[in-house]
Amino acid sequence: MNCAVDVAVLKNEEKHGHLNVPEASSHHRLSEEPSNFHWDDRGYVIFCLCMGRFGNQAEHFLGGLAFAKKIDRTLILPPFRTYSFPLQKNVPFDEWFKVDAIKEYHRVILADDFMKHLAPAHWPPGNRTGFCYGAPGNDCKMKEDKFPVLALKGAPAPFPMEEQNVPLQKYLQWSDNIEKEVNKYIQELFNGEKFIGLHLRNGVDWENACRNLDDFTNYMASPQCLGYKGDKKVTTKICLPPKEEVLRLTKNIVLSTKIKNIYVATDKDPMIKDLTKHLEKQKIKVVHLDPWLPQIDLAILGKSEHFIGNCVSSFTSFVTRERLVTGKPTSFWGYS
Repeated sequence: MNCAVDVAVLKNEEKHGHLNVPEASSHHRLSEEPSNFHWDDRGYVIFCLCMGRFGNQAEHFLGGLAFAKKIDRTLILPPFRTYSFPLQKNVPFDEWFKVDAIKEYHRVILADDFMKHLAPAHWPPGNRTGFCYGAPGNDCKMKEDKFPVLALKGAPAPFPMEEQNVPLQKYLQWSDNIEKEVNKYIQELFNGEKFIGLHLRNGVDWENACRNLDDFTNYMASPQCLGYKGDKKVTTKICLPPKEEVLRLTKNIVLSTKIKNIYVATDKDPMIKDLTKHLEKQKIKVVHLDPWLPQIDLAILGKSEHFIGNCVSSFTSFVTRERLVTGKPTSFWGYS
């Protein structure tokens, strides 16, 4: 990996600065008994999932996971960041995903476990060094680094993520608690029947993000439907599909699948009245849950029989990757 880095000692009084390295929390259940933790002489790597919301963080995590395996260091599983106003919160990795599933790919340890059982002796406060990316050109020589923990300000991965890392999604499996809650919602909403999942981005911030795109070949998560070659154009219709496009594609999928249930996840307007009226002859049930946790929407969409998403959205791309590794079909507004 070629990069130039700025190195900064993490002062104890800085509480880890922008690296967002958590001290072991008293309320979080540790995954294993203390005697099960042994220092890995090959070293560790940790990074902050600090760029964007969950969809972006998930792509950065998978890229960082691939990076940790390449340099053969144990990955300290970072917390996810939530940005619900007025609070920002760190969510422990295992609150949303299974740690054992990640271990099938590479060595990992929860950040809480590392900070409680290993950091005091091997990476104590006052003796921690953080690495920040700078201009390219210098060889970091990561494998030859003398520091036991590579603490990076951001994920060592690009956004959108590299195509070669997309299959790693199979190791990112929802926690038992998420699965239990999602299955309960699906049973209550659809009584075990199949459903079509829709993801609609139509909030004001998304409208602004989708302006003047007709000359772009790569924008946000667009490679998920346009590919990585840069030979296809992102359009405003793909990014912010008009009502007519949403109704058209949804009806096509309804007619081809004969499914009578639709689940809508959205940042603003679920278009329930429009969809219900347009599909009146098909007698379709359209529901919008607006769950307390956005990840519930993601997990439900992943279980749909057919999914229609937004090609530019990294929220959609999480579902797309999950469906790729499980062999389920996905379509995209303004493209399919």
